[in-house]
Amino acid sequence: MEHVVRHHPESIMHALLKPTGGGGVYARTALFEEVIEGLSALISRHREPNTEVLRFPPVMSRQMLESSGYLHSFPHLLGCVSCLDGTEIEIRTLVDKRDWTTGLTATNLVLSPAACYPIYPLQAAQGNLAAEGGLFDVASDCFRHEATYEPGRLQSFRMREYVFMGTAKQAVDFRARWMPRAERIAQQLALPYKIAPASDPFFGRAGRLVALSQLKQSLKYELLIPVNSEEEPTACMSFNYHLDHFGSTWALRTHDGDVAHTSCVAFGMDRLALAVFATHGIDPRKWPDTVREHLPIQSTQ
Repeated sequence: MEHVVRHHPESIMHALLKPTGGGGVYARTALFEEVIEGLSALISRHREPNTEVLRFPPVMSRQMLESSGYLHSFPHLLGCVSCLDGTEIEIRTLVDKRDWTTGLTATNLVLSPAACYPIYPLQAAQGNLAAEGGLFDVASDCFRHEATYEPGRLQSFRMREYVFMGTAKQAVDFRARWMPRAERIAQQLALPYKIAPASDPFFGRAGRLVALSQLKQSLKYELLIPVNSEEEPTACMSFNYHLDHFGSTWALRTHDGDVAHTSCVAFGMDRLALAVFATHGIDPRKWPDTVREHLPIQSTQ
């Protein structure tokens, strides 16, 4: 990762994101949104042929999430949708109380923690995959109950993913194709970066063992860019091989009936936008030519 002069992340946040009263939840300015749109277009230009495009809402079925294993692996990050339930009088009584939240009842919805979770059961319901596997472009607003809210670690954020389903070799090959492709995107944006092995933030003591296994098997890599500091760069893209976890969970089958393997490349859209601003500043007119070529921006602030 080359050394660059970074712009202070707090000043970037203050200029481009407006606090809404909830930790890690912001309103986005026109310039920030234009960069997000430009990044999305750039990612779309790298989309492989015969990719099915799906956009998911920010909520998903609670039962679907429980079946996926997320609840046991990451309960500390989960957000649930709860509502006031009862008669008009019961609800009014609760609303008039100081602590009305004691009357909340969980619904059958949770906040989506990642864009890809709904795609696996959706595809499994369609029957066996084609011989070439299945390739999907998915995106969603996501939520994770983060412990801290430093720049780049938001509770509400946007995620874009390319997801592959097929044989083990096909899934591994897909990830191998995308790692150098993601590097080219970072280079086109003149972003300093490195790719490193990584693990997910699994919960508890048992989760730490799972994370060590994930590292040992090289199941996850991250593309890291300095946003807060060069010493602790931010993961802005990830490259994940899930083995047959989702295939076994959802009875997802290859064309010849074997349990499918899956892999994905994920883009943290807000983190990528912050990385662009932290590296090049908030005046697009002063950005390097290659950045303005691949990320044309009209707005100024």
